[in-house]
Amino acid sequence: MVLVMDYLLFSKAIFVGFAIAAPVGPIGLICIQRTLIQGSKSGLASGFGAATADAIYGAIGAFSLTALTHVLTSAAKPLAIFGIIFLIWLGVKFLRSDNQNQVTQEVLSNNALVSFVSTFLLTIANPITILSFIAVFASMGGNMSLDTGSAGIMVLGVFLGSVVWWLSLVAVVTLIKHKINSDTLKWISRTAGIFLLGFAGWQLMVLIQ
Repeated sequence: MVLVMDYLLFSKAIFVGFAIAAPVGPIGLICIQRTLIQGSKSGLASGFGAATADAIYGAIGAFSLTALTHVLTSAAKPLAIFGIIFLIWLGVKFLRSDNQNQVTQEVLSNNALVSFVSTFLLTIANPITILSFIAVFASMGGNMSLDTGSAGIMVLGVFLGSVVWWLSLVAVVTLIKHKINSDTLKWISRTAGIFLLGFAGWQLMVLIQ
């Protein structure tokens, strides 16, 4: 009976992780742009960075780390400002991909670790996500009390679900990459940059309201 319940929790957690990662927001645009410009390795590293941040927030929610939740939500404003600045920086960087030489230099100067860390920091800069995980995990757990093992299973499920989405996204983009010429790649980078700046502007408006 316990194994069945753990399996159900794990399955639900995978779905939650996939559903949280799937909406194409700033991280999705970054992952797509990096896969096209820098290659699948950079795209996967970007996705894993976001999935790791989701898993950390999921762990805070699943293990009911109230003190840490309070600290991070109290720091929501400075973290949001950091995220806005980061989005602006990335948006401008994407907009400045004006020629093939710049693109080539970007590929040579970036690596998987930079891609991982940047998306990890951008995702972790939204501490309000903790509240979403707490709500979701509470509904998943129902009335039962989650022990350490069950909470760990849920966190692992969220991580794997998120990873499945990023693997799928990178795989699809990689498959169509050979059909896209250099001029189209530049316009994709510019479009992604405009959207990232738009996301930054929207978050700024929310912050100052």
